[in-house]
Amino acid sequence: MTMSPTLREFLDENRIQYDLIQHRYSEGSMETAQAAHIPGDKLAKSVVLKDDLDYLMAVVPSTYRVQISDLDNQLHRRLGLVSETELADIFVDCELGAIPPIGEAYYIDTIVDERLIHQDDVYIEAGDHSSLVHLDRDNFKKLVHNTKTSEFCRHI
Repeated sequence: MTMSPTLREFLDENRIQYDLIQHRYSEGSMETAQAAHIPGDKLAKSVVLKDDLDYLMAVVPSTYRVQISDLDNQLHRRLGLVSETELADIFVDCELGAIPPIGEAYYIDTIVDERLIHQDDVYIEAGDHSSLVHLDRDNFKKLVHNTKTSEFCRHI
């Protein structure tokens, strides 16, 4: 696999310009940033959460950790992590641990940490453990223009 068909279709439908970057197999966002030779602050990672109402994808730089309590307070929700079984059911065209941080493509509400909006370049998982999608700032902003942004993470 090189790119999730769902992600590819979403990018194409929204006329997002991107480059597909190949790297050696890696697991975990920090290892992926090293394998792709990119700064960890430019690699967006997704954390999928849920409450009694719905799912929420939180997108942060790979060098940061989602502060669920901050999101709870900001959104007036009680969020918890989604199980790997649920992730496999939602992201059927992706490998676990390589979920593209574009919730809208999968009909999941998304919130993006402000730190990513200001990056010159952003890299996102393409759906497997050896491919990334590279977006310049304008295309990343275009991609997440309907997405809520906030500050809700802490540096690792």
